[in-house]
Amino acid sequence: MKRLLVFLIVALFGIFSTQSFAKDQILIGFTTSLTGKLNAESKAQLQGIQLWVNDVNKNGGIYVKSMGKKLPVALKYYDDESNKERVQQLYVRLINNDHVDFLISPYSSDLTATAAIIAQQYGKIMISTGAAADDIFAKGFSVVYQMYTPASRYLTGALDMLKKYDPKAKKVAIIYEQSEFAKAVCDAAKDYAQKHGFNVVMFEAYTPNTTDFSAFLNKMASLKPDALIGGGHFADGETLAKQVYEQKMPLKLISLIVAPAVPKFKEIGEAALYVTAPSQWEPEATYSPENAKKLKLAYYGPSVKWFADAYRNTYKQEPGYHAAGGFASALVLQKAIEETGTLDSNKIKQALDRMNIMTFYGQIKFAQGKYHGLQIGHEMVYLQWVKQNGQISKEVVWPLAAANTKLVFPYNIKFKK
Repeated sequence: MKRLLVFLIVALFGIFSTQSFAKDQILIGFTTSLTGKLNAESKAQLQGIQLWVNDVNKNGGIYVKSMGKKLPVALKYYDDESNKERVQQLYVRLINNDHVDFLISPYSSDLTATAAIIAQQYGKIMISTGAAADDIFAKGFSVVYQMYTPASRYLTGALDMLKKYDPKAKKVAIIYEQSEFAKAVCDAAKDYAQKHGFNVVMFEAYTPNTTDFSAFLNKMASLKPDALIGGGHFADGETLAKQVYEQKMPLKLISLIVAPAVPKFKEIGEAALYVTAPSQWEPEATYSPENAKKLKLAYYGPSVKWFADAYRNTYKQEPGYHAAGGFASALVLQKAIEETGTLDSNKIKQALDRMNIMTFYGQIKFAQGKYHGLQIGHEMVYLQWVKQNGQISKEVVWPLAAANTKLVFPYNIKFKK
């Protein structure tokens, strides 16, 4: 009898301790593709989130004023296997079984679209990172917030850049891969170009795995555009850039999605020079308190240098935008919790709705109304491949608040040497 009593006391104490601990932390839940086709990008996103947790907890957690203390942060995540059906099941589990306080999305627009439905169904705030699709935010969600610049604005910055450096430039050619993502990006770029006074003289798609762009380039040569924008994936983008170079196309600007943002792009040598590409974030970006002040924004969180150095030291690799997006998604939750001094979802939602800040990742601001939660503050940064000290390297040239060097303009200056 005595042993049974001791056992019951120990058991009850264990339950009590577990419940106390559960109430004494901030629990953030999500799925990640530990396996499946999205593994590489998901791993980087997860590492970014984990780096944030390590930094927050090293400093005692997040101060919650209503509780008068700092609460440590814990993560609860599952392998979604890059599978939408598993995402649906696991986000229900995170909410109903694990009782997480907040959600972060999985990587990719497809998986996030599924997770967003669950988050909205249960009224659980979810920060969406690794998802650029606009249409997720046309469905009336009120608790989902996007960190990535939407696909509709991937290439609009290239047109802004062209207008800045040559206000007289008017003719644009758009050549893109026949894929859902590339088409969405280029349809939006076409609309933006026409609304801003550009003449889209060419708008054509090529089949995936195209290796010969001569027909497109011959037609483009006759139309004499000022700029070429478009692309699709790495192999086709790399080939297109090489053939533009080989034909010495007299372009003022060339900007392609995906390919030039990949480090191995420099392996095409001189053909890589002065090509630009949009990226969600680059370690060369110069977002800072000084730049925030110029834009009349508050700066929040660590510096670009701190994040890049911390990531390199922790994971022994260069940080990319997937990792930066992961860290930044958790950072905005931290800001909302500190600002409101509570874990109350309604108050956190209000803080996110009014948020307009600059971080190491760039400006963060969310749309209200019809496209609630759509990211409207963050801009794509544009990198350009240049030659410095005999070496080809990428530098950030746009927007000016993030640039660490000036754009080499025009692109065809390399043919005039």
